Amino acid sequence: MAVNINGREYEWGDLTLVLAGRDLTRFRGIKYSEKVEREPVWAKGRQPVAIQSGNESYEGEIKMLQSEYEALIKAGKGTIKSLSVDALVSYGDPFKGDNMITDRIESLRFTEGAKEFNQGDKFAEVTLPFIALRIVNQV
Repeated sequence: MAVNINGREYEWGDLTLVLAGRDLTRFRGIKYSEKVEREPVWAKGRQPVAIQSGNESYEGEIKMLQSEYEALIKAGKGTIKSLSVDALVSYGDPFKGDNMITDRIESLRFTEGAKEFNQGDKFAEVTLPFIALRIVNQV
């Protein structure tokens, strides 16, 4: 097995976010996760005998500039809470030898919309939390 020293890692400049078929250029961050309910099963003795799994959930947040947020409000006819969209998060640059990785976030729904302005800000950044039906990795 070959060891790659000083190899290239994925970086922010390699990231593309497509939301509802639109390549967002004014987003500043994205975070998403998959969760599953887990619970130990107790029977005889003091130690669990198994771990059972329950419901799965998918959530995250997107950080963007206010101009991008206002475009989403317009697309949602006055509110982002009415939008149900798919998102594609792709990273890697095949021209630099990277394998492209794409995660599909299905039926993304924003759970709140808020604006915040502070003295001295040079721009407005909006963080939008969301839930989704599933996240599928498409290697």
